[in-house]
Amino acid sequence: MAGTDKTQNQVLGPAPLVVLAHPQLGENIGTAARAMANFGLHEIRLVAPRDGWPNEKALNASSGAHWIVEGAKVYDDVAASLTGVNYVYATTARPRDMIKEVITPEQAGRNMRARVARGERVAILFGRERFGLSNDEISLADIIVTAPVNPAFASINIAQAVLLMGYEWYKNQAETLGQQTHELAALDGPGLQMPDTRPATKEELYGFFDHLEHELDEAGFFKTDKKKPTMLRSIRNLFTRAELAEQEIKTLRGLVSSLTRTHLRRKEPRE
Repeated sequence: MAGTDKTQNQVLGPAPLVVLAHPQLGENIGTAARAMANFGLHEIRLVAPRDGWPNEKALNASSGAHWIVEGAKVYDDVAASLTGVNYVYATTARPRDMIKEVITPEQAGRNMRARVARGERVAILFGRERFGLSNDEISLADIIVTAPVNPAFASINIAQAVLLMGYEWYKNQAETLGQQTHELAALDGPGLQMPDTRPATKEELYGFFDHLEHELDEAGFFKTDKKKPTMLRSIRNLFTRAELAEQEIKTLRGLVSSLTRTHLRRKEPRE
């Protein structure tokens, strides 16, 4: 789903911070930052990135989320990176031999929203590309987040994991869907979209029914008077279920008229 308008102001409200523990590739940091920007996350902390920092590849891979990459803070260890944080969510796909509550990303989203609304600082902790977080690092967290994935292929890369957690954090507070452009506002929600038209009125729909019935009569569509009422009800039910727009009614009536004219021309005697 493409769509980035760099002219729009960034809305940086209170949000969970993202901690990447020992990330290896700058590209992964950049794509994680891009995923953060999609869902209103804007603070990233890095624990001992393997290829050093700053990293030009991270900036290039962020695809416009440069303010997140440029604002990244770097720490020597996970404990230091959690300074000022009240509650930590550790993400992992593997079972851990420790007593700690496990929740799904959806549950984590609800929990994060409640905690941030109370003024708490919360952090989402992500592990290395190769093997994730160590048990010692997870022991620093308050809770484990594990996604419902295919157990035979459960590994999720950093950007995907950040995207998943960011989506669950943001989805219930998003006021619109997708991107706003200079031509059109962002969608205000899911459902049938009717740009430049409106739902058809019953008068318009019934007018179409009368038009269609008349032309079907003229064309000899109804073979017997006995079957006609049942066939008409089926036709009406079909178009009623469609919840037609005004413009669609006009199009259908134009279609019927065009077919009728063609039919009449074919019946005209040739000289």
